[in-house]
Amino acid sequence: MISTTEELSNDFDSLNTNNINIIVFLDWSQTEDNLYQDLEKVIQAVNNHPASSQINLMIDISNVSEDVANLALSGVLMNLLMADDADVSAGCEVSLVDSSDVYQWEIISTQVHARIILDSVNQETVANIPEYSIDEFCQISIVQLIYDLANRLFQIGYWQGAIAQYQKLLKLQINNLEIYSNLIHCYRSSQQTEAYYTTLHQAIALYPTEGSLHFSLIIDLRRDGRTQEAIASAEHACVCLPDDYTFKLLKYLTVPSIYNYVDEIDFYRQRYTQGLQDLIAQTSLDTLEEKINAFNGIGRLTNFYLSYQAQNDRDLQRQYGQLVHDIMAANYPQWVAPLSMPKLQPQQKIRIGYLSHYLHSYSGTLWLTGWLRYCNHQDFEVYCYYTGNDPDPVTEQFQEYSDIFHHIPYNLPGVCEQVIADNLHILVFPEIGMNPQTMQIAALRLAPVQCVAWGHPVTTGLPTIDYFLSSELMEPENAQEHYSETLIRLPNIGVSYPKPYIPPIIKTRSDFQFPDDAVIYLCCQAPFKYLPQYDFILAEIARRVPQAKFVFLRGTLLQSRLQRAFAAIGLNSEDYCVFLNIPDRLDYLMINLLSDVYLDTFTWSGGNTTLEAIACNLPIVTCPGEFMRGRHSDSFLKMLGVTETIAANEAEYIDIAVKLGLDSMWRNHIAEKISQRHHLLFDDQACVAGLESFYRKVLSAEC
Repeated sequence: MISTTEELSNDFDSLNTNNINIIVFLDWSQTEDNLYQDLEKVIQAVNNHPASSQINLMIDISNVSEDVANLALSGVLMNLLMADDADVSAGCEVSLVDSSDVYQWEIISTQVHARIILDSVNQETVANIPEYSIDEFCQISIVQLIYDLANRLFQIGYWQGAIAQYQKLLKLQINNLEIYSNLIHCYRSSQQTEAYYTTLHQAIALYPTEGSLHFSLIIDLRRDGRTQEAIASAEHACVCLPDDYTFKLLKYLTVPSIYNYVDEIDFYRQRYTQGLQDLIAQTSLDTLEEKINAFNGIGRLTNFYLSYQAQNDRDLQRQYGQLVHDIMAANYPQWVAPLSMPKLQPQQKIRIGYLSHYLHSYSGTLWLTGWLRYCNHQDFEVYCYYTGNDPDPVTEQFQEYSDIFHHIPYNLPGVCEQVIADNLHILVFPEIGMNPQTMQIAALRLAPVQCVAWGHPVTTGLPTIDYFLSSELMEPENAQEHYSETLIRLPNIGVSYPKPYIPPIIKTRSDFQFPDDAVIYLCCQAPFKYLPQYDFILAEIARRVPQAKFVFLRGTLLQSRLQRAFAAIGLNSEDYCVFLNIPDRLDYLMINLLSDVYLDTFTWSGGNTTLEAIACNLPIVTCPGEFMRGRHSDSFLKMLGVTETIAANEAEYIDIAVKLGLDSMWRNHIAEKISQRHHLLFDDQACVAGLESFYRKVLSAEC
């Protein structure tokens, strides 16, 4: 059967799933005899292939008319039929394709398994398609052809096409770990959640000792809010891999990424508390194998989600921090002893090191550029240690503002050796608790004095971290009770945040499908910052502001909770809540500029997101919490002197949000007031002076 390019495009699903597609490029300008010989050789080779009935031979006609090609092909098929006295139609299918049609070729080329090359034709590679001579093609297996195409599509991120090819291999009972790993990745990348989990379970059943499969399953179940499944999977992983410390951590210390009901918070906190005690009791570091296993385990994850329960984590963090320290001390005993403060010789500068996995555009460290930019380089020598590997223009700023910049990615011993060699006076971690390797390094003693700043605004619990560098405006009076470190309250917000560049408004609400007459409340925090006890607030705002639209940028996990909260007062959440995927940088800023009100989260306030909203002159509604991590926005507004939208309690928060929504004159007044006071908040140098005063005081005390 002969098909044309148009027919192939119209029947693309069949092309995608059923055929082994082989293409040949002919020299249509050659003599008729030579052309017929080439066609005969190709068709015979394909028909003689053991899998000929599954092969679709695609013949390129980009340099000839379809009528001429059909005439030549019909003549060849007739000759073969007469010569062999056989029914050639029982072999492969034949299709005519036009590679010069860019749109058609873009579709079809992703389904071509291989190309047969002929001596008479230009051999230039086409679209990275594997090439075989006629003799080579006769020897290649159908499995290899499918495997090669699957991997090619996987590498270019053509997920659906790769899935189809990997599924072919599984139907042929070709099972190996790479096929399953790639197929799992395809499903996850294309957001086919249930297929992703089903395939993961199948792979684990076949490869029960492959730790990466268990790890992916547990982490993603937790991320998707399926906590009990995640815990059950961690328990199963412990059975399959009893010596892998990673799964002991996950078995005992998993807490939800999001809570569906208020009472879950206490349940999982009690479970974590008991689990931590059990984990510590069961952790042995007597043998080399036990030391290495424990080291590898804590190097794969942190206890990040614990701090989103809105409770004082100091005691639990101390227990966990001591455990991490003990594991690191067992593996690197040479780097845990106290260090003497280096003597500061005349004309010498105080050596300050900043170490992070995130010395690039990242919310937990972006503010650090201000500390470095305004540093007094006459008195201080700045060393930066970049342990990640995603450099960008912000990385260039860190390099520019540093006296010495080390980029040592994914090499813990190498980083530690360099820090020791630099003989620092003070080592500062902008954040601890986000990146596992940073936590491991911070659990060692690499400088006489070690500090952490509020890139992750929770106490570390590590016995090797001496000071927590915070903010006088953010901390409540009893704040020291929340920290294992000695608390240092730097002036103002404690950091010198560079004023963000805000582009002109180049999009409209219609670009995001927002109604022009809506009151848009921006809810842009990560879902784990939203606790269920506050869901009613949005419903109540909606009841009083009928045109309200709550725009979530990454909050789809909150949908079922919000449905309950809105239904409780007779509203349909779908009429008010809009869920968007995380937009690119420009669209994110456009959404800020097009919104009316920014709603801050309770108990864990916005940081970068609030600062960027302020740069967009977006009115902020906030209610300071018990801990510093719930008081960021409060401190920013106080520094601006725009305190009218700071609420004392939940009821006042609702009132302010409603008034901003309904009273456009007041809303515009607040926006204008913010716009006139940016200079009070951004690029603050008073905190840098306070920081350097602290450094001098510490050095003097230690010496």
